Amino acid sequence: MRKLLFAVTTDLNHDQRMQRICGSLARHGYAVELVGREKPGSGPLQPQPYRQHRLKCRFHTGKLFYLEYMFRLYRHIARGRYDAFCAIDLDTALPVYMAAKRAGRPFIYDAHEYFPEVIEVTDRPLVKWVWTAVEQFIVTRTHHVYTVTQSIADIFERKYNRRFEVIRNMPLLEVQGPAACRAPRTILYQGAANAGRGLEQLLQAMVGLDAQLVLCGDGDVLPQLKQLAVAIGVAHKVEFRGQVLPHELLKIARQCTVGVMLLENKGLSYYYSLANKFFDYIHAGLPQVVIDFPEYRKLNALYQVGLLTELTVTEIQHKIALLLSDKEVYQELARNCEAAKKTLNWQQEEAKLLNFYDQLWQQ
Repeated sequence: MRKLLFAVTTDLNHDQRMQRICGSLARHGYAVELVGREKPGSGPLQPQPYRQHRLKCRFHTGKLFYLEYMFRLYRHIARGRYDAFCAIDLDTALPVYMAAKRAGRPFIYDAHEYFPEVIEVTDRPLVKWVWTAVEQFIVTRTHHVYTVTQSIADIFERKYNRRFEVIRNMPLLEVQGPAACRAPRTILYQGAANAGRGLEQLLQAMVGLDAQLVLCGDGDVLPQLKQLAVAIGVAHKVEFRGQVLPHELLKIARQCTVGVMLLENKGLSYYYSLANKFFDYIHAGLPQVVIDFPEYRKLNALYQVGLLTELTVTEIQHKIALLLSDKEVYQELARNCEAAKKTLNWQQEEAKLLNFYDQLWQQ
């Protein structure tokens, strides 16, 4: 049985992509270990068909966090014996690469984001230079690479002449019971409450909407969002639920009326993203208002599952109001979601994932 090591800096309970990847590989016969971090307030690890390990750090943000985490990660994985090592994004890449080289085993790079262009980096020239140098070092030293969108894969191919496999972050297609009773005029946002997610504009759009907003997620700007909701008089319309475990999110989505997927154009990582919530809404049969960025635009042109929007309060408000008031448009998009999920699902992406790993030892 081949043993695979995966490393992330996320809380393992809420990383749906890694739960899918590691779960699929474990069920396919691999022995999988996923290493992540223990954050303040992390809940008990949820049962999974693979081994999980959390690293405890004294620092939780900034340069000291990354340095400490890299040191602790290398020390942990260097003690183990693995047949292949996979780094998720650049913030785990250096220690995982060094451990793989030390063991003489394959190293894999899985780019969930275009890291030098994430919002926390792109406007900080020195920090961006450092992560770009790390990216060049890593990508030019392995051919075992994959990412989440074709747009990001194309960037890597132009920069480094490396062909990246594309494995998108989609939910498992499941047989669902009878349709849930949807709460009337309920808007859902699920995901991180961080800068650049369009949440300030969404709250401002609520001023003119006769609806409720359910916000599932935690992040850096959550306190400011709660203050803004009070300041503009919409606190009674907004329910902040904090972090919700993935298996609960689908239940909540199936009870809401409209999903919202917004981002600001702050860096190419956001601009070329393809967030899991876009597909989660589809699988919940939930028409959505989605930012008009390239990957979402391409998929919506094919499947017509939502309404594209610019990131202005007026347009967000208009598009949500249209879905809440026009039954014909809403029902057509809901039917399209049911059809689209038969193609846009993890079973389709899983086949590419398993083929990628099965070929590691055939090259």
